Amino acid sequence: MTGKPPKSPASNAVHNGQGTSSKRIKSTASNMSIKSKGNDKTHSAQSPAPDRCLSGHPDDIHPIVLTSVTQEHFECRVEQDVTSDNPFKPLKRADIVQDMKARAAVSDFSPIKQAVMDYPEEEMLLVFDSDFKYGQSFYLVLTVEAKQRILSDIMPNVQNSVEEQTSEKIMQKTPTHQPWKSLGSEREIDDEIVKDTRSRLKVEIFRVRRDFGAEVTFSDRSAVSAKDAFVECISHHYKNLSLNLTERNITVHAIANTRTLSTQTKWTYPKNMCTQYEFRQFTEEEKEKCLLSENLKTFASSVAVRCEIAIQQNVITDIFFDDWATLSEVISTHGDKTDSHLKEYQSFTDLCYSKDKMISYISWHPNISGLIAVAMTERLSFEQRISGSTKLLLNPPLILFWGFSDPINPQLLLKCPDDIFSFQFCPSDPNIIVGGCKNGQIVLWDISLHHEQLKGIRGGGGRNMSTTNQVFEDKQENLTSVVHYCAVSSIEDGHKAPITDIQWLRESFEITRMGIPVENKNMMCVQVVTCASDCSVMFWDIRVPCVIAQSQTDRKKKMEQKLLEKPHGIPTTFKHLDLSWRPLFRVSLQKIDSGGEYRPVKFSFRDNTCDNQTVSLTDKPVFNKERPDITEYSQLLVPSDKHLKPLENISTNLYIGTEEGELVYTDWKLEKDESGRLQCAKPSQCLFTLNSQVNTVQHSPFFKDIILIVAGWTFAIWKEEITQGPVMQSPYSEKKYSGGCWSLSRPGVLFFGTEDGDIEVWNLVEKTHKSFHTQNITTSQITCIRPWINHSKQNLLAASDQSGTLHILEIPWMLHSPSKHEKLNMSKYFEKEVERLMYSCTKRQAMRPKDKKNTNVDEQRGKVV
Repeated sequence: MTGKPPKSPASNAVHNGQGTSSKRIKSTASNMSIKSKGNDKTHSAQSPAPDRCLSGHPDDIHPIVLTSVTQEHFECRVEQDVTSDNPFKPLKRADIVQDMKARAAVSDFSPIKQAVMDYPEEEMLLVFDSDFKYGQSFYLVLTVEAKQRILSDIMPNVQNSVEEQTSEKIMQKTPTHQPWKSLGSEREIDDEIVKDTRSRLKVEIFRVRRDFGAEVTFSDRSAVSAKDAFVECISHHYKNLSLNLTERNITVHAIANTRTLSTQTKWTYPKNMCTQYEFRQFTEEEKEKCLLSENLKTFASSVAVRCEIAIQQNVITDIFFDDWATLSEVISTHGDKTDSHLKEYQSFTDLCYSKDKMISYISWHPNISGLIAVAMTERLSFEQRISGSTKLLLNPPLILFWGFSDPINPQLLLKCPDDIFSFQFCPSDPNIIVGGCKNGQIVLWDISLHHEQLKGIRGGGGRNMSTTNQVFEDKQENLTSVVHYCAVSSIEDGHKAPITDIQWLRESFEITRMGIPVENKNMMCVQVVTCASDCSVMFWDIRVPCVIAQSQTDRKKKMEQKLLEKPHGIPTTFKHLDLSWRPLFRVSLQKIDSGGEYRPVKFSFRDNTCDNQTVSLTDKPVFNKERPDITEYSQLLVPSDKHLKPLENISTNLYIGTEEGELVYTDWKLEKDESGRLQCAKPSQCLFTLNSQVNTVQHSPFFKDIILIVAGWTFAIWKEEITQGPVMQSPYSEKKYSGGCWSLSRPGVLFFGTEDGDIEVWNLVEKTHKSFHTQNITTSQITCIRPWINHSKQNLLAASDQSGTLHILEIPWMLHSPSKHEKLNMSKYFEKEVERLMYSCTKRQAMRPKDKKNTNVDEQRGKVV
């Protein structure tokens, strides 16, 4: 393309009518589709032709507006596929031509049809203009020379910005000597140095010449006897050296007010008394007489034998050995089978909220004893949901809080936008709750206003609670407070399938947009990980996002949203996230051997092993004693990645269970491909394949490298970095497992729920080939089980069923009291199983060819004989 073609009147009208660059025309997807239906002239007036030169941009590029449909089709979505750090997107010319043929005038590339047809190469360069330098969010490069020029000008800056974030991660460069440059800091250092501000005092000491070299002797003398022995140095008040004390840091120990009382005592006249005690000692003559006396010799000879026997017994027998503790250990290990029965402690159900519903998830409140939350979901098929959609809107899904003090009325209700399949209390602040919905959105609740009420629950607590947040008008529902969610994610940018698992990242670290673990200066949980069967794992940040360059249309929409106030009673803790919450980054799971992607349903990583619970038998869980107190999460801002220190000791590996029964081991960090673009790495290994969907992936609370996998009719225990096979796999059961969990007090005890309503208890210390105890709890399928330590003498197990009933079972002392050295014994058991695997998979396979060769030689010898 050479020369400047003449401008058309339509192009001049558009340019001259706008005046300044701040009033550029920005056509939305809807406006473009409507105008294209009328005639092509309107569409061409909105976007100038490639041969026309707009003021402010070169002739060899063309600013262009891409609708959301075009961005999705060409995979150039803003802030997802293209960002300010990675603005380039190569487009195949054949794809653009095909789009223009298929969509005709509706296509965003129709105004530059001739330029696309005349382009000599197969790929054209599309650049994301985040700063709207040329008036639109994108511009297309129309010549090969412009393409090379733009890549040579912008690519070094992009690579430098990316390499700055990962330079410390890649390698440690040897420091080189550089000349020192003054930046003004030496003045500050000079001001901090203590210097003399006045001349020093000079003292002359004289001594008689005859005393030079004489010996100096020191002696004590009384200050009273000598006249000049005591000299008083009285301080002289000098105004120039006196300073007024304006501030002082002192420590005050506050105690309660004291009172002096007396009771049943006889008052006597107080007297000053002083008693001096001095122990009595034998004189040397008395000591010698006592040692030579016959009485001492007779006593020593009479008790000598008994002392020798006592000393020998103390050496042979441990007098501090606790026989009772050993006796109880034997009883707990080999006791009667009746001691292993699970006793039903309490059950919860509601005629209104639990009718025709099932419990999909259970979570104990981390620091309020006797409080448990359950998520209620509809038991409907897809066809039933479509036919009864109106009824579902009138009865929204809820999360119910049950307390032991009132088994009839729920203590609190959380309103949900859709059915919840997983939710978690925040480890840093249990008043913050996050949940995953069936429609792919994630929700945040803040129950800070109800914390004191829930903490002080008594009998009939549900009827005494305030009803400021009432939403429903039913009489029974007015008795319990209803909390509306304070933030929900954008449905366009979230998961495209139901969220089946959600977990908080620990407060010890956070991750960047490239998945690199960095230090968390706030020491608060600020990021969430979710997974769904749409072949992705997403990371979310709940802090206030940084301000980025936006178009005028987006700014106008945000101003309109700010004018809309939320209803009364809804917390504003996360108002900055409501309907605009987007994931930090997404991890896709491509299959290793074949095409397609894995469909995750459960996941687990090493730094989140205790499920917000403690394994101590003596104390209740305590959260973040050392973290600084911060009033609200709304005060936290997303920091820049350049100012955060990368952490090397944080594992970035995920264990993921899929719908097809596979156990996938992958890394969530993004990597660069051959073109330099950041993308998700393929999973390193697919470790296990079962014949049913995985429903549990959980790390052991005692061993951080031991993982429990439950799927179908079997379960397996895996050890990290051991890929030859599971450390232990159970035989196939007659009943299908619906869930499982580790015991919080015993390393070798596990609990499993079945589809027939049974709970199986496995005690690996006793036997590993079959369950230790099986007990029926309900007639319907068990959907979820969660253990909890109420106190050192009471361990509870919560089990929910498909009929909407929550069963609280008391674990017997035999199953929650650990045996002596149980953790050490289980560690040795896992080590032996690992050795067995390594032998069978490596040494045994290496020996098979040699054994086969020896067998053939023996057969030939037999034939010769």
